[in-house]
Order: sequence, then structure tokens, then C-alpha cells
Amino acid sequence: MNDLVALPMDRAMEETHQHASHTPLSNDAYANNPRFRQLQEELRFVLFTAVTSSAPSRCPSPTGTGSESVEAAASGFWKQSFDSTRVPIPKARLIYYLKNWISDCAPYLDKFDENSHFGVQIPILAQKLPSLWYAILAFSARQSERKACLENCCDSLELYQESIRLLSSDLQTRDPNVLMTACILACMELMSVSARDWRRHVEGCAALFDSYTVNGFSGAHLQAVFWCYARMEMCGAIISGGTESTVLPLDKWVPQPATAGASPARKEHIIRDLFYRASSSKPDMHANWAVYLCSKTCNLTYRRSRYVELGKVDQDDLRPFSEQWLRLWDELQFWRENRHTVMLPVKTTSMDGKETFPNILFAHYAAISGNQLYHTACIMMLEMKPREMPLLSSSPYNSAIWHARRVCGISLTNPHSGSLINAIQPLYIAGKLLTHCDEHLEVARLFRTIEITTGWGALWRLRDLEEAWGYEPGEILSAI
Repeated sequence: MNDLVALPMDRAMEETHQHASHTPLSNDAYANNPRFRQLQEELRFVLFTAVTSSAPSRCPSPTGTGSESVEAAASGFWKQSFDSTRVPIPKARLIYYLKNWISDCAPYLDKFDENSHFGVQIPILAQKLPSLWYAILAFSARQSERKACLENCCDSLELYQESIRLLSSDLQTRDPNVLMTACILACMELMSVSARDWRRHVEGCAALFDSYTVNGFSGAHLQAVFWCYARMEMCGAIISGGTESTVLPLDKWVPQPATAGASPARKEHIIRDLFYRASSSKPDMHANWAVYLCSKTCNLTYRRSRYVELGKVDQDDLRPFSEQWLRLWDELQFWRENRHTVMLPVKTTSMDGKETFPNILFAHYAAISGNQLYHTACIMMLEMKPREMPLLSSSPYNSAIWHARRVCGISLTNPHSGSLINAIQPLYIAGKLLTHCDEHLEVARLFRTIEITTGWGALWRLRDLEEAWGYEPGEILSAI
């Protein structure tokens, strides 16, 4: 393995990286590539075909991976049947993508996971699942292409195609680890194209999670991959702006026997207790709880659009909307009041007139996005507060602009790449409330930093903010 790791990245690719422009790539060229679009449809077909053909009622319990190291896993990659001649990419470049996955890509997906399943356990598990290996390499290749602004490199497409081809046969084994392949490929798609089409990217994953009855409490790597999927769902629901709910119903995000037959109010109490107990021993679960609550806020926005504004009857929850709102608001404040110690900021500075946003520093990676999602959910809740409800107290927790400035301050103070990716939608929600030009410029710099440093498409959301702020297209971006 030492010899393999020591191999340099293919010289031609290295030179291309050195000479690449650092202007962020548009997503349009990749999204409109006929081959990419064809592969997207093929992936959807493969996933839905697998779900509709003899899907299992329950998945096997996740097994441990022992004390094997990532180095042994990478070595096994080449010793087994993963023949690099299957794709027209030099072996040195494939090794570079594998190393890049472990060092740069997996931390994006592990930001809520103290056990780092994507960086440590999944490469080991992939030794026995060919489609997963090629999904890892495809994601890493696409991230490398976007960070280096390579417009004509097709490595990611070659690896994406090979992963889909192998996934078709892997699905026939009924191995629940195929969920990881499907989720990583969906992440790669969302990184590569406009996230406005998010639903098409996550529908296949949702069907698989439902088929294998995997949820946010399944344990080990299956739980980790579920919450990776859930974050995609949440971001998509935010993008929909209340026009769509999550693809996978929130009842299926938790063990269904726990809430079977319970009333909506009773379900809320049971689910809150599930998260509270889990997060008492695992702080990262408190961040996953924030994902759930933010997704629930998005679904409440959808319910408001469908059942309050359009007057349709909500057969799933007959409580008045004001009661649903108040219960969710209380859940959010319960989340804040019961945070684990590591979920609290280690340093907070108030705005003293010199800084645009407050400095809010966290030591735990999951705390960064977890707290930011809490503030995001509070903004959305305050924007749809029922008019008939009495005014809330003058506490800053009841101020949407206070939450908005904290969303921005968290991203400015904590530069963790995974958290910056997760901040794209929260920054948009918060940014719409900002009115001063200096605030606009600071947020615009954040979006540019996210796209350049992570390879993740973010500037499309800045264009949406420019319109909301009343600027000409590209006016803010050209000013930073």
C-alpha cells in the first residue's frame, strides 16, 4: 500500500490543475451534457426497478468492520476484481481520486458523524461492493474537476457510468450497503448541476431507504448514510419554498413501530424523546435532530401553502395550523435549551459596530451546521407565524433578523468545508432579510468562497439573492 500511496497524480492532470482558471464553473454545461443526462435517467431506472422487484421487508443488521485500516482497504481495491482497465483513466489518477476522497471529500459528508464512516468505514466496505468503489471515485473526480475548473475533463462521467453499470448487479444481492452507492451518486449529481431539480436526484434514494426500512436510528454506517441523504432532502425542501414536502415522509425518518397508531401530538412527543435520548450520549445526533426539525419546518411551510392558503383538508393532522406552529416552535426552543455541551459555541462576540456579523466559534464540526440549521428553521417559522397568534416576547430568539445575522456569522467564523456546503441554503434564507450593502457583499464573498474552495455549486443561489436584493444580474459578484 505504501508504494501505491506514493504514486504521484498523473502528470498531465497535475499540469492541467496548475494552469486551470480559478473562475467558478457554471453547472449548465455538465447538466446539459447528453451523456450525463442519459446516465441520470439510467440510474433512476436501475433504482426504481430494484425497488419494485422483490424488495426486502427489513435490512440485515449492520456488521462491524473490525480493525482493518483504510490503507488495507485501498490495497484491496487493486488486488481484487476492480480492474482499472474498465475505465480509460490512468491508475495513478484513480489513486489520486481515492486519496482525495479520504482527505477532502469524505469530510464533507462526515461533518455530522463523529465516527467518520464515509472517510474510514465506507472505503473498507467498498472492497466487496464494486459499485460503491466507483461511486467514491466518481464523486472525488467531479469534486476535483470543479475545484480545478476543468471544463473538458470526463473522468467523473466515466466513473459515474461504471458505478451505475455495477450497481444494477449489486442491487440483486439485496445488500443494504447499496444505499451508500445510491446516496453518493445523488450527492455527486447535486454537486454537479442545479439543485433546483433536487427531487429527481433523491427520489431513487428515498425509495431504497423505504424498501430497506433504514432510518435515522439504524446504527453504524447505515445511519450515517441516512443522515447524509436527509440533508439532501432538507436542502431540496428549502429550495422548493413551500411548494413541495420531503420525498420520504418524516414518519419514516424514525423507527416506525415507535410511533405506530399514535396521534400527531403523541408522535411529536415520542420522536422528541427518541432524539433527546440519542443525543445525550452522541452529540452529533443533536445535529441530526436539527436536520429533522428544519425538514419538519419545511413540511409545515408546505402544509401552510396547501391546507391554509389553498383551503384543502389535511387528513394527516386535523389540528389548527396555529397549534401545529406553536408545537414546532416549542420543539425548536427545546432543541436549543437542551444542547449537549459540545454543541455550544466556545466563543461568541457581539457586533460592536466594526463587524458586519457576530463571531460565533464552535469546536465540534456537527455544532456548526446544527446551530445554523436551528437559526434557519427559526427564520422560516417566524416568517409564517399565524397572524391570529399573540406577539412573541422581545427576546432575540423571536427576531428573524437576529437569527439571520447569526446564520451568516457562523459561516464566517467556522470555515469547515462540509459546513460551508451545508450553509448554501441557510445563507439564502438569511440573506433575503439583509438590507445593507456591506451585508450583501459579505454574503456574496461567502458564496464565492464556497464554490471555489469546495467545488460545490453555490453561485446560483447568490444570483437568486441579487434578484431579491434588487441588483442587476452579476452586479454584486463583480463588486467583490
